[in-house]
This record gives sequence, structure tokens and C-alpha cells, in this order.
Amino acid sequence: MLDFQDISVHYGLQDVLSNVSFRVNKGERIGVVGPNGSGKSTLFKIILGEMSTDHGELVIEESPRIGSTRQNPEPDSPDETLLEYALRGVPGFHELDARMRELEQKLDSGDKGVLKEYGEVQTAFEHLGGYDLETRVKVALGGLGFSVEEFSKPFASFSGGWRMRAELSRVLASHPDLLLLDEPSNYLDLPAVDWLQKFLKQYQGTLMLISHDRYLLRTLTDIIVEVDAGTCTRYEGDLDWYLRERELRYQQLVQAKANQDHHREQLQRFVDRFRAQATKAAQAQSRQKLIDKIDEARIVLPKRYSQRGRLRLADPPPSGIEMFRCEEMSFSYDGVRNVLHDVTFNVTRGDKVAVIGYNGLGKTTLMRLIAGTRKPTAGKAILGHNVVTGYLSQEFAETIPPDVSVYKVAKAAWQGGSSLTGEKNFRNQLGAFGFDENDVEKPSGVLSGGEKIRLAFLRLFLSAPNFLLLDEPTTHLDLDGRRLLQEALQNYKGTILLVSHDIDFVRAVATSVLEITHAGVRSFPGGYDYYCEKKTQMGDARPEAAPPQSAASAPPTSKELRQQRAAARAKIAPRVKELRRIVETSEKKIDELQAALDAASEELFNPKPTTDFAEANRKVRTLQFEIERYTADWEAAATELEELTKNAE
Repeated sequence: MLDFQDISVHYGLQDVLSNVSFRVNKGERIGVVGPNGSGKSTLFKIILGEMSTDHGELVIEESPRIGSTRQNPEPDSPDETLLEYALRGVPGFHELDARMRELEQKLDSGDKGVLKEYGEVQTAFEHLGGYDLETRVKVALGGLGFSVEEFSKPFASFSGGWRMRAELSRVLASHPDLLLLDEPSNYLDLPAVDWLQKFLKQYQGTLMLISHDRYLLRTLTDIIVEVDAGTCTRYEGDLDWYLRERELRYQQLVQAKANQDHHREQLQRFVDRFRAQATKAAQAQSRQKLIDKIDEARIVLPKRYSQRGRLRLADPPPSGIEMFRCEEMSFSYDGVRNVLHDVTFNVTRGDKVAVIGYNGLGKTTLMRLIAGTRKPTAGKAILGHNVVTGYLSQEFAETIPPDVSVYKVAKAAWQGGSSLTGEKNFRNQLGAFGFDENDVEKPSGVLSGGEKIRLAFLRLFLSAPNFLLLDEPTTHLDLDGRRLLQEALQNYKGTILLVSHDIDFVRAVATSVLEITHAGVRSFPGGYDYYCEKKTQMGDARPEAAPPQSAASAPPTSKELRQQRAAARAKIAPRVKELRRIVETSEKKIDELQAALDAASEELFNPKPTTDFAEANRKVRTLQFEIERYTADWEAAATELEELTKNAE
């Protein structure tokens, strides 16, 4: 489908991509990974035609319909609603719909040309999924956290993050042949990420996913393309295979670089020693040419390894057993609408609590109330004995002055709150967070996402907290940065309250869950998997999808019944499509294997002088086993498909 052929892209003197060649085949699910700024988004811009290459070309085969999110979505008009905006995501949908309505008015004329055109337009409309598009769009909007009441609100009234959700919903609902997603989880809360994963699991086209979210990469992709140091390396396996394989490749690369550097050093010593001697000048010149060739093909270690750092969190100072307690706590920004209402819970020393809930329900507000930057408008919010909070907000990167050096940023925090004294202790703290003598004079503005969060944690820990409040701490981190932070928090002996949309991160760190819903706040005294299990048992996997209706509500109208039937069909449509694909693929494979088995059996029963009986027997047994395996897959899929079809009818 996509063939990158020797592509190079330069920004000024920087080589973003250098002689990149790899292929994306139809139907593949590819995760694109690499450090921030390595050129991942550049690949997407080339595919979309938004950027030209300095060298090489991209060959796009079969003219696929490409779906991707725009960075700054805007409505067509001030009055365009959220639903209208999302429906506009399928190119040609409105034009075909309007043309069908025009032709319907002319069908009574008996004109065969009108009838023929109507059939063609209707076929194209069906191919786009036009008849159930509105249902698909509503399902996507609901899954990404929009309420039914918001469908009719003007798109312009939504904030940037919610606009990006709407942009994502229209792309998902359009069912493109090639889906390009660049960090889709950045604007989502954890329930929406979970919904997105389930939705994309059913997607049948070709997927290219740029993400640092290990949960999405692990469950949605089976091939990894790593973009690093100007190169793109394709790994023929899933995320876990890639993580193992890249370490092996890196060790081989380190050894090759050491050999190359040693060889160059020997050549350079010869040139330096004999270049001035007439009898050796020709040999020195020859070796200089070899040095120049080595420099042209110099092995460069991946950027992620050159930026590895440390994050050692010191043991927290002592405190009482109860870290925080709130009783019937409420908060309102405008004095009219409560963001939090009658909240009661407590946090005990050593707890690592994940706060889960849709955006807008008060997760960040709760953090601010505990940190003391806001005061409750009703009820009590009480910190425990000797509790010192350390609050890392979502805007931590913006709170670090970009033109001030790492040393001065840390020094200001050191002088403002540390209980330790002395330059040696201060330098030790810098080293504990991965900043050596070469890093401390860097302006903060040039730091990578991982370096910035290490600096933010350093500022935090210089005040010696024992209760960490972390609001989306992984947002600016790549895969290695998230792993580094995750390991540090797992080993941290203090108390943590965190908000994150990274499911793998929450699963690894949290020991309990605090869920915020419209109905209130509920505590789950176990990790994320325990929380999911309890939600399933309670029949409440998506608590915010729709409010409960009164038992005395009026019976649905015929239109509402049609909409419900359409929604029910849309709900099972992805599974039906998947089962039909399995049935068709299995039938085709069984036919191919049976033909191969007949040929192998013929060779076994009517041997030639060159026949290898052991190999022929092995081939027959292998083919028989494969036929049995595909037959079992066919039977299971066909049975489930029959049941789904019967239930739908």
C-alpha cells in the first residue's frame, strides 16, 4: 500500500529522515515509535501530501481513502453543531445524500437515465456506509465522552481538547482504508482510551498509530516501525518482541561502533605520524581517504540511548497514618454548578491511588483541593499529621522558565524549601535525577519531554514531600521515559494520588482506584484490573454512557424504535464483519490446504525415485494438522455468526 523509497527530509542543517526505506502492506497494523522530535509526524505529513521530500519518493498504491485528524479543527459555520461537524468527516457523503434526494424527486418521471443514475449514486452511498453513518458517529461521540445533549451544541462552543475528540470521532466513523492516528490518547481520559482500544480492535483497514501508550501499542499493533537518529527500522513483531529485539540490535550496534572507532583511531594515528614524511606520504594519503569513507558511513547510536537518565526518588519524611480525609466536600467555580458534590473518602499512608473518570468530572479540581491551591465551598478537606504535598500539574512544562538553566531552576527550589544544605548535597540531588555536569548549564527550554519531567520531579522533591499529586505525568514522555517514571513510582515508599490516561502505567503503579462519576465518588481497594473486574460484575462497564431512565417513562415512538434497531445493528456490525472475514478466510485456506494435501498424498502413494518418504510424511501430517486447525476456527466463527444473525433478526 505504501512504499517509502530512499526518502530524506532536512530542516535546515538537521537531517530528520535520511535515506529511509520501508513498506506498509495492506491490512497491516503498525505502531510508529521513537523519541519526541525524531520525525514520526513527518512520516504522516509525507503520506498526506502536506510535506515534500528532499530526496526519494513515496509510492501510494490503490488510491486508498485516508483518514487522519487535523490539529486545529474548525466548524464550517458558527452555528454548525457537534453532530453536523462529525457527519462532515466522510468526503462526498453530503454531496451523495443531496443528489439522491434530488433524483428521488424525479423517479416518478419514468426516465431510465434517472433510474440508472439513482442506482449508481445509491450504490456509492451504501459503499460509504451512508445509511448507518449517523449511528456510527453517535456511537463514536458517546464512546469518547460526549453526552447526547451535547450533540446539538455548536461545535465552536467546545474547548480544544473536546474539539480533538470530535475530530477523532468523525475520522473513526468514516471507516477509511488507511487510518493515520498521531497520539490519539493525548486528549482522552482513561475510560475513553479503553473505548478507543475496543473500537480500533474491530477496525478492518490498514492502521498506522503514533503513540507512546504501551497499552494501545501492545493490543492494537503487530508490527513496529522505530523512527530514531534519522532512520526508520521495521520490526516484524509486536511491542514486546520489538522491546527485546531492539536491545539485541543495540548491543550489536555498540560493538560495531566500537570496532569502527578503533579502526579509525588506528588509521588516524598512522596519518598523524607519517603525513610529513615523503616516503610515507602516499600511504598516509590513502589512509586519509579510508578515514573519510568511515566518516561518511559513521555509525550513530539511537537518540533514545544517548538521552537515558535516572530518576531516583528519595524516601519520604515520616507522617501520620492518615494522609488526607474529606467529608461531604463540595466545590464550585461559579457558585452555581458544583464540580464536586458531597465527596467523602480518605487516603492512607503508602496508598497509590489512581483517580479515574471522564474529563470534566473534577479530577484536576480534586488534585487542587488536596494540594491546597483551592478551598472547598462546602464540607471538609483535611491533610494528615506532618503531610507535605508535592503537586505536579498538567502544566508543569510551562511553569519551568525556558531561558533559565537547569542549575538555576533547581537552585531556586533548593533554597526555597530543602531541609539539606551545602553545594555537595545539591549536586548529589542533581545527579540522582540524571543531570550531570554537562546538563546543568543547559537552558530549560531545550530539554526533551523526559528531561523536563525529571527537572519537575527534582523541584518537587527538593521540598521533601511525602504525598505526591501527579496530574497526567506521562503526557510529555516517550516509551523509555514512561518506563523510567513507572519504575521510580513503583519503588517509591511514599503516598501517591495520580491521574493518567496511560492504562499500562496505571495498572503498574496504582494499588487502589478512586472513580469519579456523575453519581458521585466510589473507592475500589485494589489495582486497575480489580477495578475492571468489579465494574464488570456490577454490570457497569460504561457508567457514564447513559443516565438511567425512569420506569414510568413514555413508551418509545416508532422513530425511536427504528433508531434503537439501527443502533443495535451498528453495535454488532463490527463483530459480524469480523466473523464473516474469519469464515471466508478459513474456507479459502481449507481449500488451498486440501489441494496441497491431495498433491502430497499423491506423491506419497505413487513415489518417484527421488521421493524423500520422511519429508513427504512430515508434509502430509503438517497439512492435516493445519486443515483441522482452520476447520475448528471456521466452525466456531460460523456458529457465533449464525447466533448473532438470528438474534439480530
